[in-house]
Amino acid sequence: MPATIPACPQCGLENTYPDGALYVCPDCGHEWTSADAAAGAGDAVVVRDVNGNPLEAGDSVVVIKDLKVKGSSIPLKQGTMIRNIRLIDGDPENIEGHSDRIRDLVLKTCFLRKA
Repeated sequence: MPATIPACPQCGLENTYPDGALYVCPDCGHEWTSADAAAGAGDAVVVRDVNGNPLEAGDSVVVIKDLKVKGSSIPLKQGTMIRNIRLIDGDPENIEGHSDRIRDLVLKTCFLRKA
């Protein structure tokens, strides 16, 4: 067993522990072997919502707070559904999408939860 326990490749948190031949992350439930970590299985950027749930292109998200939209007089209200999101390459903090009333939005993931 290595002297240091690696951080979780899925969520990046360091609250991990060994369990036999596996490493386990109690925060997200991800399990991996040391061979997976050595092969670079966690090199991809993971986009997460405010609750830590992973987001993928095409998912739907809900706005958790009223947001002012630059260039528009219409605010984005809490509970607004953003459907069919697009991920921005290399940027885990922002997504692209549109609501029913506003097109071409770039939103921070800290104001979104997975629907």
